[in-house]
Amino acid sequence: MSETLESLEISPSEWMSINQFLYDLKEINSTCISVYYPYGKGKDTISLMQETTRNESLKKIESTITSKITQLKKNPVSVGKFTKTLCIFGWIKNGKVSIKVIGTSKKLPYVYMASKKPFIKPFRDILKASYDVLLVTLDQKTARIQKFHGNQIIQESKLRIDLQGRHKKGGQSQGRFLRARQTKIHVFFKKVANKVREMDSNSSLILLGGQGPAKTEFYDELNSELVKKCRFVENLSFSTPIKEIDKKIINHLYQHRKKNVAELIEKYERLVKDGLTAKRNNVIYKALERGAVDTLIVSANYHTNSQFKKIIKMLEIAKNTSSKIEFAVSPKIIKKLDIDNSVLAILRYKIR
Repeated sequence: MSETLESLEISPSEWMSINQFLYDLKEINSTCISVYYPYGKGKDTISLMQETTRNESLKKIESTITSKITQLKKNPVSVGKFTKTLCIFGWIKNGKVSIKVIGTSKKLPYVYMASKKPFIKPFRDILKASYDVLLVTLDQKTARIQKFHGNQIIQESKLRIDLQGRHKKGGQSQGRFLRARQTKIHVFFKKVANKVREMDSNSSLILLGGQGPAKTEFYDELNSELVKKCRFVENLSFSTPIKEIDKKIINHLYQHRKKNVAELIEKYERLVKDGLTAKRNNVIYKALERGAVDTLIVSANYHTNSQFKKIIKMLEIAKNTSSKIEFAVSPKIIKKLDIDNSVLAILRYKIR
């Protein structure tokens, strides 16, 4: 199978390095030039910038980025084992051009745009750094709920009850003990479920793990909205090292992303009959200029399309008109998008 953007999951160390890089980008509060290009395509990227008309301030930023691209050709950088994509962000601070550079072992979409803030969507796709994840680890008497944002634990709660393990007497006494014990566990799980609801606040996923039958028993206490987000995690206990937890979170977020894009394509197909979609690039371009595009669905391999330069401009317009941008990486979806010049659009309202 040909390699796609998610054919190899990112390593935990690279995942953490990119998360830190994104945290540093938060300091940028002025117009930024964002450039992502495949290793070996630096010359083409420089040509692309030279062909684009910008104001003097942005030209100054692009001049510095051009110099950096030339340097990186001789000495590429990467937080992974290899350099597949080089990413440069440039902006003006206190009258001087500042830049930040990172290389990654992942194939990211080709991007070149100017926007009010750095365009970090491709990183969010491989990290899901902008999403919250609840990790619930429990047995029948202890629960730990951790809320992750990127690789940071931003909230944590621990709950516990005293629970006697066994009863020495038999007969009716044993039966009463077991019923009382099960009732106590049931009440405990309800308390944990209430805490999960309290901490949820639009989390993308709830990952549920722990040794023994507790996780499946607890699952029945969750309401329908939380159940939709819930995924079981194997081989997770209170002693699981944080690096192993990172791996499990990354794996589930990758699966989550694949499902989201598939659902987005299904939504597009449902809205076709209502006139709330567009698939010809000329039509989509005009809709973007009018602010009529809600979501732009773009093939991650769009840079191989003959309309590459036009799509580059479409991405910039989408970013600056608050349209959502979703890059598709599934081979099946990419094949579908190839038929439609690599881009589909879900519209905010009908256009003529």
